[in-house]
Amino acid sequence: MNKTLILICTFLVLSLPAAAEFTTVAEAYEIALSDFRVPATPSSGIIFKRCADCDMETVRVTPDTRYIVNNRSVTLKDFRKQVFQIRDRAAETIIVKHHLESDTIVSVSVSI
Repeated sequence: MNKTLILICTFLVLSLPAAAEFTTVAEAYEIALSDFRVPATPSSGIIFKRCADCDMETVRVTPDTRYIVNNRSVTLKDFRKQVFQIRDRAAETIIVKHHLESDTIVSVSVSI
């Protein structure tokens, strides 16, 4: 019994350093399409609301930002074309992945 207790305590002590602090690198937001403005150019920005009661905010996109429609990467031009064809913008959602350290948008995706 004592050997088992010592063994359990040893494993617990050894596992404590594994309980490290995590740093959030990116956040993803699920946004109603009516609260989202598509970027005009590959180096401009998107305007969106994180929540219904939040203010609109602008975060820049880069030429490396990925645009995804129905799980398929597309160009910004094709992304804009697809998004502008959606009629009921309040019913559709878009997912925006925001890299916090660089304060840029990593990807924008929508399923139509």
